[in-house]
Amino acid sequence: MPQRHSKNNNDLAFFTYDEKKKLGYGTQRERLGRDSIKPFDACCLCLKPFIDPMCCQKGHVFCKECILECLLSQKDIHRKLAAHTAQQKQEKNEEEDRLVQQKARELEAFDQQNHGAIPQYNDRNQSQDKTGFHGANSVKVTSYEEEALRTMKAFWLPSATPAAPVKVDAPSMSTVCPEGNEKLTLKSLFSVYYTEDNNEKKKSSLDKTFICPSCKVTLTNTLSLVALSSCGHVFCKKCADRFMAVDKVCLVCSKGCKERNLVNLAKGGTGFAGHDDNLEARDFKHLGSGSGLGLVRPAAKT
Repeated sequence: MPQRHSKNNNDLAFFTYDEKKKLGYGTQRERLGRDSIKPFDACCLCLKPFIDPMCCQKGHVFCKECILECLLSQKDIHRKLAAHTAQQKQEKNEEEDRLVQQKARELEAFDQQNHGAIPQYNDRNQSQDKTGFHGANSVKVTSYEEEALRTMKAFWLPSATPAAPVKVDAPSMSTVCPEGNEKLTLKSLFSVYYTEDNNEKKKSSLDKTFICPSCKVTLTNTLSLVALSSCGHVFCKKCADRFMAVDKVCLVCSKGCKERNLVNLAKGGTGFAGHDDNLEARDFKHLGSGSGLGLVRPAAKT
């Protein structure tokens, strides 16, 4: 006799919560760890430690080579513009053909309405009966019926499945930031300079530690960082609000700066909920993940 327990009660007509959890059915949630979050000293495009970093006015940091290659690829709009022009021309021709066919169908319907009682023969040499009926040849197939038979789509046949047309949108004449999708030009980019900690021993050339040049605090994802667009030096937000916002001078190069030159740098999360980042990943699975037959689709954003 089976145990009387909710987890062993498998004779129900629906899945219990424990069965859904074991099968991986429904929306699966997983909390992102530190390894899944971009560090502050990584490029937004290649996700590697940046080389010759450059920053936009929204605080996104890129490698110089990565952002220049991205902007140059967006500048190549001649091919996209030619494809968009060809599509517009094709749509115009199709619209004209559709109007011509519609006019022909209207004339054909008018002709059939006025001359439908007169028998029409395709082969005059064949014998006729007394009533003048010539069988199936006396029925005139209209162009509308021919068009309907020719364009009939059978969705159950792979060869007759209609294909959705690929629409080419008009290319944008301005380049955009790959991270924030706002307008971005080469002139709006500025180089940023992080102060490296020379006192700490390095394990490799890529293992670098950066500090704030004012308070000498090690920069991590837990700190809010501010870059000066006038000179490019990076400080922690506390020092920037305490000194640069008041004195209007950079503490490293003594170059003048204004409040609009203070750019808050974007960064990754820390793995803690108090960082105000979305640290949860979601996937919807029709079948269990353990069966190998699961069809995964992205869950709706809430």
